[in-house]
Amino acid sequence: MLRALRDLPRTVWLVALISLVNDSASEMLYPLVPLVLTSVLMAGPKALGLIEGIAEATASLLKLFSGVVVDRTRRHKPWIVVGYALAGFGRPLVALVTSLPALLAIRFADRVGKGLRTSPRDALLAASVGADRRGLAFGVHRAMDNAGAVIGPLAAAALLAAGMPLAEVIAWTIVPAMLCLALALAIREPPGRAAPAPRRFDWTLRDLPPALRRYLVVVGLFTLGNSSNMFLLLRAQELGVPQAQVPLLWAAVSAVAMVFSAPLAALSDRVGRLRLLVGGWLAYAAVYAALGAVAGAGGWLFVLFACYGLFLAATEGVEKALVADLAPAGREGTAFGWFNLVAGATLLPASLLFGWIYEAVAPWAAFAFSAACATAAVVLLVAWVRPAAAPA
Repeated sequence: MLRALRDLPRTVWLVALISLVNDSASEMLYPLVPLVLTSVLMAGPKALGLIEGIAEATASLLKLFSGVVVDRTRRHKPWIVVGYALAGFGRPLVALVTSLPALLAIRFADRVGKGLRTSPRDALLAASVGADRRGLAFGVHRAMDNAGAVIGPLAAAALLAAGMPLAEVIAWTIVPAMLCLALALAIREPPGRAAPAPRRFDWTLRDLPPALRRYLVVVGLFTLGNSSNMFLLLRAQELGVPQAQVPLLWAAVSAVAMVFSAPLAALSDRVGRLRLLVGGWLAYAAVYAALGAVAGAGGWLFVLFACYGLFLAATEGVEKALVADLAPAGREGTAFGWFNLVAGATLLPASLLFGWIYEAVAPWAAFAFSAACATAAVVLLVAWVRPAAAPA
């Protein structure tokens, strides 16, 4: 395992380091958004669902656009640099928010940056390694991304515990934003891929393999029950977790995902992607069912959130490695664009629906709905996608 890690190309490690730095800023802010909503803007679950749904849906459309353009131009770096810069320098502005429209605008800008960079970054990772190391490459990227997600919440928790005002904690996200931009400027294009590809722009799915199209349908079903992770933090807060411990709870999720992302994703290079996805999605269903059923805070809550980290570790890198496996040569950017579009655009109805059920019916009903969607997606993945998508 250590030798395989050392043999990974420089590009993989540089992209992974950028994600670590970026997520240290992003996840420093992420657990604080529900606190801004409840303590500053006096808003509830419906507003949270609307803001996160619109922001993620916008990012999803741009992920398809940037993926198609990358297939045409073979230029990954400009989109990655602009995307990280736009998101990084917009986050500190949350400290100045005094209204819901302002928070929506900032989250919108942040997600635009994510939309511009994600598909080019995924295509760059896929182009940097062979098929036999895709799981490991995407797993390392997710591990570093989650390492940043550990650093960010811990820093936020430490600053809040020290008595720093919420607005000042948010303003400090400017420091990792500047470092992230400097690292993004150091990216190099893969050799022999800078020349424009002799093909027209093609946004459609018709040239993509049937197995990939079926896989996208299954991902859409799963994502319909996979609303914004902020609802997990909101649920923890309602169950009695103190404000200063909310970032620590999310840090526990990211710590587990950081440790297990690379080993589990690398395991998919040997045993196949579908086995890891089935196990991860079933773990998701179990965690959501448990969170909906419990009635108070306790040490078990950290156990449930740690299990959620295992779900992330077993699926985030593997889902993308499977996209690369199924994508035809020269259409990797488009394939990742459609994958990111389906996963992100479904988040709008998912977040709105989850928020509505949470507030109009009961929290347990919202979590039960998500668990049911995950279980149905597992059945469909095994019965429908498996025959044509078996290769590791």
